[in-house]
Parts: sequence; C-alpha cells; structure tokens
Amino acid sequence: MSASSDVRLLDVFRGQPKAVWITAFAAVIAFMGIGLVDPILRSIAESLDAGPEQVTLLFSSYLGVQVVAMLVTGAFSARFGAKRTVVTGLALIVLATLACALANSVVQLVALRAVWGLGNALFIATALSVIVGAASGGQQAAILLYEAALGIGLSTGPLLGALLGHLSWRGPFAGTAVLMAAALVLAVGFLPADEGTGNRQKVTLLDPLRALRHGALLRTSIGSALYTAAFFTVLAWSPFVLEYGAIAVGLVFFGWGICVAVAGVTLAPRLATRMGELGGTVLAVLMYAALLAVMTIDNKAVLIVAIVVSGLASGLLNTLFTGSAMSVSPVPRPVASAGYNFCRWLGGALAATLVSHVATWFGSPQAPFAVGAVACLVSAALLAVGLRSRQDPHRVPEEAAVVGEEF
Repeated sequence: MSASSDVRLLDVFRGQPKAVWITAFAAVIAFMGIGLVDPILRSIAESLDAGPEQVTLLFSSYLGVQVVAMLVTGAFSARFGAKRTVVTGLALIVLATLACALANSVVQLVALRAVWGLGNALFIATALSVIVGAASGGQQAAILLYEAALGIGLSTGPLLGALLGHLSWRGPFAGTAVLMAAALVLAVGFLPADEGTGNRQKVTLLDPLRALRHGALLRTSIGSALYTAAFFTVLAWSPFVLEYGAIAVGLVFFGWGICVAVAGVTLAPRLATRMGELGGTVLAVLMYAALLAVMTIDNKAVLIVAIVVSGLASGLLNTLFTGSAMSVSPVPRPVASAGYNFCRWLGGALAATLVSHVATWFGSPQAPFAVGAVACLVSAALLAVGLRSRQDPHRVPEEAAVVGEEF
C-alpha cells in the first residue's frame, strides 16, 4: 500500500460532505429492511398461523409497491427537491415499521410492508443520485460508497433480525423504526435545503420508462431484473429450505452480507478495470448461476456454503450493474436510476411472489434455485450482446480501482 494510495483512500472515504454520510447512514438502515425479515419468516408464519406462500408476500408487497413507485420518484424529486423526497421516504418507513411491530395478522403486515416499499422507493432512488451528485472523488467513488452502505445494510439486517427476532418477531420492526427515526432526524437537520423550483429540471412520470428506450440501459435493466429475481429467490426461500431458527438463519445471512460488502467495494473495481463493467457483469452473473445450481443439491451444509459464497457474486453484480445504469445513457441520473430500479425491483417482486408456487409446481423445495439459475443464464446471454463490440464503453479507469485495492 503506497502513501499516495492512502491519501486517495482518505480523500474518498473521509473527505466527503456531511450530506453524503447522512444519506449513506440512512441507506444502510434502508437496506437493512430488505433482509430484516429473513430470519423471522418462519417465526412470523408460526406466530400468525400462516403458510410460506403468505409470508413471502412480505417481500412481494414491499417490492411490488416499490416497483410502481420507482416511476414517480424522478418526478417527485424534480418537483419537490431531493431533501423533501428523502425526508418523505424516511418518514413513511418510520411509520410503517412502527406499525408492523404492532400488527396482529399477516394481512396487516403485508399491507404495511407495501407502505414501507413506497417509502423505500422515494428514498433509495433519490439517495443514489444525492450521493453521486454530492460526493467528492467522482462517480466511481460515490457508487462505492453507496454499495458499501448496501453491503453493510444487507449484512447487519439479518443479524439484527435474528437477535431481536429471537425475543419476538415484533422486535426487528421496532428496532428498525428507532434507527430510521434517527436517520430522519439527521436528514431533516443536516441535509442541504432544496433549491428553488425554477432551478429544477422538469421530469414527467413517464420519463423513467422513456429512458429505457436507450438500448444499453434497457439491456442493463432487464439483465439486472433477471439477476434480482434470482437474488430474492435465495433471500426469500432459503430460510424455508434450511428450516433453522432465527439465530442460525441470521448468522448464515450475516456471512453472506459480509461477502456482499467486501466484493462490492474491493473486488468489483478491480474486475471492472480488468474486464470492463460489462465483461465483469457477465462473468459474475455466470458465477451466480453456477452457485444457484449448487443450491439444488439436497444438502443443508452445501446450501449454507453456496449462500454465503453467493454474496461475493452479489456484491460484484450490485456494484457493476449500478455503475452501468448510472453512466450508460445520457438521461439525468435520477431518471436513469428510477427506470433502472423499476426493472430491477420488478424482478425481485415477481420472484418473491412466485417462489413458493414454483416449489409446489415442480414438487421440489430446490426447484426455485434451478429456475433462478436459468434466469441468470438468460441475463448473461442478454448482456453478452454488448460484448460484440471490441471496446467496452464502461471500462473503469485504472485510478478508480485504487479505492478497492486499499481495503
């Protein structure tokens, strides 16, 4: 590690504006919500007398509303400003998580998770554009910060869910409400005020969909949707295949989340430098398909290892897909982010809705993993269309990889 590299590292990760760190902290908590319910799915099912097809709707309603809401985030942010959008999203999440802790039926939880999804949609798409726009060190450093927040959130979410869920399935929701309330206070108090309406670019509700007319962005978005479907197959279905308690499931996904964070921040920049973002994405998707194929083996020890290692592929793909989506088209970042996230989370919503039914249709608990592997192969084939060109327009400069090499 050279002295000059140390300076670059400090500049990127310690020299950021206050708004970037506040937004990143809130993003950690928001992403914790994705894996928060994972360790307590079986506890919720047992406590509220619900089946797997009902409990997995906690992912479906959350992601389904988030998908539709992604179409309005760009217009909302353009009209009311980034700070108001972030604050509104955080406030909705606080209310929804607090109400989840008081719910008495699966139906109530599913409905409240939908409100949570709406808040997440307003926050997530705007948070990415806020970090990219405000961070020092350029877009690559900003994306690494965002993906670091994602990785930390994904790793700590299941652990928090396990620890609090061991006491009661209501605990993780109450804990998230408290953390999100802290993020809300920080956002209200320290994020810079929004500019006047006259300085904002007009964005319509259909602009995110129009942005998908751009061929490269569309391929990136659909490829990400197929991968995300496989991602949520692992997240939503593995607890039912493992049949472990909350603590054990939480520890498995804590290890998985650590791999997501490490790969997203340290390995993805190197891979992008050597192979380009597109080539690296194809390789990582194929790696994920192979791991899903391994998960079809009816052995819990093998499944645990495959889940944890799959975090490495997920970390690579989260960073590489995000980098491509934010740079591949000329449309404004909030609009590109909204269109991309619309497709991305649509894949997750469909997977979470269908995963238990796929197991029933094929008569095997391992069947959803096989379907996820096929989805990843289709994603790789779709993305490989762009490799016909000898030059990858998304190749990351050598200096951008230094950030990842210093961890």
